[in-house]
Amino acid sequence: MPFAYSPEFRSMVVAQMRDGRSVAGLARELEMHESTLHRWKRQDRVDRGLISGVGTAESARLREARRRIRELEAELAAAKRASELFEEGREGPVVRPKEIYPIVEALGAEGHGLKASCRLLGVSGSGFFHWRGRPLSARAVRRAWLADVVTEIWERSRRTYGWRRIQAELAEVHGHAANKKLLRAVMREHHISGLPRPKARRRDLTRAPTTADLVNREFSRDGPNLLWMTDITEHPTREGKIYCCAVLDAWSRKVVGWSLDRRPTAAMVNSALAMALHSRGPRPGAVVHSDHGTQFTSWTFSQQVRSAGLVQSLGTVGDWPDNAEDPTRPADWFMPHDLTLFLNALAW
Repeated sequence: MPFAYSPEFRSMVVAQMRDGRSVAGLARELEMHESTLHRWKRQDRVDRGLISGVGTAESARLREARRRIRELEAELAAAKRASELFEEGREGPVVRPKEIYPIVEALGAEGHGLKASCRLLGVSGSGFFHWRGRPLSARAVRRAWLADVVTEIWERSRRTYGWRRIQAELAEVHGHAANKKLLRAVMREHHISGLPRPKARRRDLTRAPTTADLVNREFSRDGPNLLWMTDITEHPTREGKIYCCAVLDAWSRKVVGWSLDRRPTAAMVNSALAMALHSRGPRPGAVVHSDHGTQFTSWTFSQQVRSAGLVQSLGTVGDWPDNAEDPTRPADWFMPHDLTLFLNALAW
């Protein structure tokens, strides 16, 4: 770290250089580097407005602004981390006061600073340090013992026991009566659950618009190769079921790429798109529209679309107009009459 000279000493040296003292002579007399004195002399000329540059007062303001920015960034990072800890640890919509001190301790352990964390969360520093220094209460000791015993019982049951069987074994084997709410809270804290596991709720995406729907059922275009639409159809043949993927140009209603396979795989849709790219050579920015089939949402298909400079679009989920086969419907575009005849001819 460089040596810091006092402002008074610096002012005295600058005054002597103003009076005509040479930089080399002052450097030898004061045992300082000449570069330091030249820097001070130049900064003095900037402060007096003789040359252009950043003045001392402005530099001080910039340093103070940078320091304040670092403080605000640190507070923002601590606030984000505290929010995550609140979401992980709380059991209800309200954060209890006794849940704040452990979060302050966790923030301090992660390098955010104990005093800054106390100020951010609105708790007194003396109260926090008193909490950290006091011994565990009898209730906390009992809860820790209960957590160890519950974990042991759960592991012995090959992780199959729920709270009812654990409660029964606590009473029969250990002679300990545990409240249902306490037992379930301890199991929730240690991520313990019995069989069968609760089924994960699946989000219903029926008729939900997607962020990637760039067409929004507006299929009219002013020229070729601006919008391509693709889908997979199933056809019975004499040798069994066969699947066909076709790529249709919205302007000319012409099939520009197709592929057949016994299974509806991502390789099949990639082959159809590759044929369309080879035969038409669209300009970058053209849209390739499809439904939410696993073949069209696969990484390989999306990567092929991006590498060709095209833009992928996905229709809404569960809407019949995006997969309509009735040519009399105005929203029909995927299976018009001419495309149906083409696919049937390919299948036979």
